[in-house]
Amino acid sequence: MPRDDIESRGGEVKRNSNTNTDSSSGYTSSSNYLIEDTETQWTSWLVPMFVVANVAVFIVVMYVNNCPNHRHTRLVGKCVARFLGRFSFEPLRENPLFGPSSSTLKKLGALEWTKVVLNHQGWRLITCIWLHAGVIHILANMLSLIFIGIRLEQQFGFVRIGIIYLLSGFGGSVLSSLFVRNNISVGASGALFGLLGAMLSELIINWTIYTNKAAALLTLLVIIAINLAIGILPHVDNFAHIGGFLTGFLLGFVLLPRPHIRWLQRSNLPAGTRLKSKYKPYQYVLWLVSVVLLIVGFTVALVMLFRGENGNDHCHWCHYLSCVPTSRWDCNED
Repeated sequence: MPRDDIESRGGEVKRNSNTNTDSSSGYTSSSNYLIEDTETQWTSWLVPMFVVANVAVFIVVMYVNNCPNHRHTRLVGKCVARFLGRFSFEPLRENPLFGPSSSTLKKLGALEWTKVVLNHQGWRLITCIWLHAGVIHILANMLSLIFIGIRLEQQFGFVRIGIIYLLSGFGGSVLSSLFVRNNISVGASGALFGLLGAMLSELIINWTIYTNKAAALLTLLVIIAINLAIGILPHVDNFAHIGGFLTGFLLGFVLLPRPHIRWLQRSNLPAGTRLKSKYKPYQYVLWLVSVVLLIVGFTVALVMLFRGENGNDHCHWCHYLSCVPTSRWDCNED
C-alpha cells in the first residue's frame, strides 16, 4: 500500500528513490508512488480502540467464566493460573489456548449455526468477531491488527478501514455459518483477513501509481497464501478467513482507489490542460463489478443461511478449504 515517500519542495513533487520496508503491514514494500501534496495523513485511533475493545471483552468473558466455580474441573484438571481467582483459565485439556470454556463463549455470543438459524439469533454473526478463545488467540489477532490496521488507517482514514474491518468480519461469519454446523467459531480473524484482502485490491486498483509493483504484489500474495494455508489445519475456521478475505478484497476496489498520476501532477501541467477524469477507466470498471458482486454475494449467502441450507451440499469439495485430513489428524467436527 502507498507510503509517504514523496518530498515536496518549491511546489514540485519529487519521487523519493529510497526503498522502504513496511514491517508494520506484514510485508516488504519497495513500491514508490505519487500522492497529492495536500493529502491528509490520518491519525490512527480507531484501530487502537478496536484493540482495547477486544481486550476489554476478553476480560469480561474471563470474569463471567469464573473457572473455580466449574464442577467439571474435577474431571479434566485444575484451573490454570489459579492465583488469578475467577479470572483463571480453564484446564488445558478443556482449552489449550488459556481461555474460557466453550459454554461461556456460547452464552456470550459465539457463532453457532443452530442458534443463528434455528433460534433466530442473527446477532451472533457480529458478536463472535469480538470474542476470543484464549490469551494466545487474542494476542496473535491483536498484534496482526496493530501491524496491518494502523498503517491502513493512517493512509485511508478511520471510516473506510472501519467499514472494511466490520463488513469483512461479518462476511467471514456468514460463510462460516454456511459450511460449519457442529462447531462454534469466535475471533477477529475474518476481519483481519479482510484487511489483507483490501491491501491486495488496493495495490491492483492503484497499479499505475506504483513502481516495483510486481515485487510488492508477489510478496503480498505469498503472505496471504501462507496465512490461508495455515487455515487448513484442524480446529481452525478457514471459512471465516476466506469469507473475510473475499469481502475485504472486493471492498478494497470500492473504497481504496487513488487518482491516477496525471491527476496528481495536475498542478505541474501546462495551463489549459484538461483532464477528463480523476480515475482510470479500469478503476471505474473494478468499482462497479465489486459493488455488484458484494450485493449479490451477501444477498445469496444470507438467503441460503436463513433458509437452513448447508453450503457443503452445493460444494462437495469445499470442506477441504478448511481442513485437509492426514495420517496425523482427521477433520471430524466435534
